[in-house]
Amino acid sequence: MSQTTASRIERLLRDRFAPTHLELSDDSAKHAGHPGATSGGGHYSVVVVSASFEGLPRLERHRQVYATVESMIGTEIHALAIRTLTPAEWP
Repeated sequence: MSQTTASRIERLLRDRFAPTHLELSDDSAKHAGHPGATSGGGHYSVVVVSASFEGLPRLERHRQVYATVESMIGTEIHALAIRTLTPAEWP
């Protein structure tokens, strides 16, 4: 994973959601040869545990995450798998 891309994703998510837990992984190697991978955009997975998700349906949580990294979609990020939880939902 590019340190720059990973650091930027992490910083944006931490600044926006103040997560109690954040996991970010680069899944790009699993998609080698995929058209998005050849253009430089990576495939990432993220788990964000934040109190800011309290009372929100999953779709709205995901929209908020996508909006947070929107400037990176299509360039640094080709695909983003998202899992969002509240602290009460986190094991």
